Amino acid sequence: AMPSPPPVSDLTAHLGFWLRTVSNHVSHAFAGRLAAQGVTVAEWVMMRALYGKDPMPPSRVADEMGMTRGAITKLADRLIGKSLIVRKADSEDGRAQTLALTPQGSRLVPKLAALADRNDAEFFGGLSRAERDTLERLLKRLVEQGRMTAMPID
Repeated sequence: AMPSPPPVSDLTAHLGFWLRTVSNHVSHAFAGRLAAQGVTVAEWVMMRALYGKDPMPPSRVADEMGMTRGAITKLADRLIGKSLIVRKADSEDGRAQTLALTPQGSRLVPKLAALADRNDAEFFGGLSRAERDTLERLLKRLVEQGRMTAMPID
């Protein structure tokens, strides 16, 4: 008789399986809501980083988002193409560049934030306030312990 294979844990026995299932659904629904407004998740994250702030050098946006300068440049180019942000010379250092929201971009951010709130309410509304707080606290602790710095944008 053939030796039996070593026992292997069930997929559903892993926390990662449940986290990924929830995350995929929450992210996919949110991406769809943003797409209806003509924006990607990464674009929304950049717009949110610029909202209510003075024009910012791309390097600072990159640090805040946990992305490379190159990725930030590509993202900025897309948003400039949509007239949602503008690239300008720095007022102090003419060679340096800054990024800022356009008035149109600034008006769109609160609308997109409301979509994010609605998305959260839809997926987590079945939990009590205390349960949501506990879930958030545990996930934040895992992020801190694992030094997970990059923004979840894809």
